[in-house]
Amino acid sequence: MLQTQAANTAWTGKAIVLIGLMGAGKTTVGRRLAQRMRLPFVDADHEIEAAAGMTVADIFERFGEAHFRDGERRVIARLVDGAPKIIATGGGAFMNESTRALILEHAIAVWLDAEPAVLADRVRRRDTRPLLRGRDPEAVLTELAAIRNPYYALAPIRVPSIAAPHDTTVDAILKALHL
Repeated sequence: MLQTQAANTAWTGKAIVLIGLMGAGKTTVGRRLAQRMRLPFVDADHEIEAAAGMTVADIFERFGEAHFRDGERRVIARLVDGAPKIIATGGGAFMNESTRALILEHAIAVWLDAEPAVLADRVRRRDTRPLLRGRDPEAVLTELAAIRNPYYALAPIRVPSIAAPHDTTVDAILKALHL
C-alpha cells in the first residue's frame, strides 16, 4: 500500500500539475491519470520544444539552463490557465520561485516521490537528459533529491513512485484527490 500524503486536497477542477525528479513517472502517470479523469494531458517539456523548435537537450546545449528555465516558466504560466487538465513538468520546473508560486496558487501540485536508485534505474534507458550526460545517474539524482525534495515537499499531495504498475500511482493520486 502506498503511503500517500495529502493536505485535505479534494479536486476542485483546477489543473493538476505533476512534479518530481526525472524518472518519477510524471509523463507516463500523467497520461494515464488524464485518461482516467477524461481530461487533456500536456507535457510541459513537449510544449517548450514546440515553442522553441528544438529539443530540451538542444536548448540546454545552445543557450544554457537559465535560458531553458525562463522559457519553461513562461510555458507553464500559459498552461496553468484555469482549465482542468493534467500537466507533467520537467524535474526542475518547481525550483523556480515564480513557477512554484503560480502552480501552488492556481493548480494542485502532486509530488511523485521516488528513491534515487529507482529513478536511476528508470533514466538509464534513455540518453536524452541533459543533466545526466556523461555522469553517474544515481549520484546526480541523489544530489538533486537533496536540493529539490524540500521544495517538492511544498506540494499539497505526495505520492510515492515505486516499482509497481503505473495504475497503482494513478489510483493513489485519485484517492488523494478524493475521486
